[in-house]
Amino acid sequence: MTTNTGLSASQLKEAVWQKSTYSGSSEGQCVECADVTPTHSGIAVRDSKNPEGAVLLLSPGAFGGFITAVKRAEFDLF
Repeated sequence: MTTNTGLSASQLKEAVWQKSTYSGSSEGQCVECADVTPTHSGIAVRDSKNPEGAVLLLSPGAFGGFITAVKRAEFDLF
């Protein structure tokens, strides 16, 4: 389940953002994730090119399902 909370990254000052180890430094197509379960009951996702912009908040189950689907190459990325 995805929750539209109207959150921005600036509202998540306590978040510790992590970029995938697969992300290159020059690609510019990265997202960052932060576990904000204690304060917002979910996983926050933001665009690394716009760190103060909008945040997508996913339930832990939805985030886990997304990661599983990515690992299975279920998305047409090209």
